[in-house]
Amino acid sequence: HLLSPNAPHYRGSDMVLAADCVAFSFGDFHKDFLKGKTLGIACPKLDEGQEIYLEKLIGLIDIAKINTLTVIIMQVPCCGGLLNLAQKAVAAAKRKIPVKCIVVSLQGEVLSEEWV
Repeated sequence: HLLSPNAPHYRGSDMVLAADCVAFSFGDFHKDFLKGKTLGIACPKLDEGQEIYLEKLIGLIDIAKINTLTVIIMQVPCCGGLLNLAQKAVAAAKRKIPVKCIVVSLQGEVLSEEWV
């Protein structure tokens, strides 16, 4: 909720949107996923106000003009909501950007990585 599409560091960036749990499950999270990227975190299950996340993501696409969005989620069913939210934002935004989804196992391994 604190993320601002007007923050200068998001302008023209490649952004990672990670589920809250991912960084704690994947030991090299910063080294492997964040180099040269900006970060936002969210929990599609526990966070309230999902519509605010949707508005912020649309703003990041249209106002901050992020280049790409990489959504990193855990293999648990509730995390799929974060990818769904990102896809809704891309569909609603004026600009179209590529979205990549990375799924991390409960053991901290990358299970899949694909452009969606």
